[in-house]
Amino acid sequence: MSIYLQQLTIRLAQGIGELPTEVRQRHIDYFLAAQQADGGFAGRMGGSDLYYTSFALRGLSILGELYGPTADKAAEFLSAQLASHQTIVDFFSLFYAANLLKVSSGIDIFEKSDPAWPDQVAAFLEQLRREDGGYSKAPEGHAGSTYHTFLVVLVLQLLEKPIPDPERIVAFLNSQLEPDGGWREIRVSKRAGTNPTAAAAAVLKIIEQNCDGLGAIDHHTKEITLDFLCEMQTDEGGLRANTRIPIADMLSSFTGGLTLSDLDSFEELDVNLYRKFVYSLQLPNGGFQAAAWDEAHDVEYTFYGLGCMALLENH
Repeated sequence: MSIYLQQLTIRLAQGIGELPTEVRQRHIDYFLAAQQADGGFAGRMGGSDLYYTSFALRGLSILGELYGPTADKAAEFLSAQLASHQTIVDFFSLFYAANLLKVSSGIDIFEKSDPAWPDQVAAFLEQLRREDGGYSKAPEGHAGSTYHTFLVVLVLQLLEKPIPDPERIVAFLNSQLEPDGGWREIRVSKRAGTNPTAAAAAVLKIIEQNCDGLGAIDHHTKEITLDFLCEMQTDEGGLRANTRIPIADMLSSFTGGLTLSDLDSFEELDVNLYRKFVYSLQLPNGGFQAAAWDEAHDVEYTFYGLGCMALLENH
């Protein structure tokens, strides 16, 4: 099985490896300083949680620093979360963080778990399937979500489980595609967005790689997707979330840039302007801000910033 997230980690690590040592070290120090006493990582509100811990471990992984005491402490935090009730976002954060630890440092937090737990998780995820073919945020949801369909597919890959009825997922994503390009998050959304577009394109790539070419993006869809994403690039150089938002942000810049890279079209952007935007949000002592208006920083946006740097180095 072709694991999308493992491929992505390798690609980003290759790009990060091209950065000057002093740049890499600043961001390594930033992540290490952000680890809490319980081994987890916090967001801006304080207190460790799975979401931010996952992003911190992603950042340390692509920097080649996810090992030793840092990994041991993170494993303690993740192990303590195994019995908690989690949303699909936290499910993904836990499994992805655990996968990174296993690959990077050989720590398997599921080693003593019931051997049937992957089947149990896969069965729970299928309860999130809606009639439209997508997956919702929670069992009580009425319609599929592009983003949560993306998360379910990623978790299934990490569990090494096949994607059930991939044809229905492709049909769902086709229903979310706007005629002028870009994908909507939910069916009642009034416009496409950069991040649901990236999620949809990634799911289609995963299905294509693992389901005998099903989900392959045709020439017309590729062209309108490129047009949409390039329209999202602002005069600042980064990408914005949708047409109603005038300001670029690091999340959209990463997901949009990654999608263009996956479509072999990163150069469709004004790359020099993109580079200027990314580097403008890098802090002198490590870490990244989310956008020009942002006065703070966190491990999530630092991962996105590093991801953008890696995309630039890879191209």
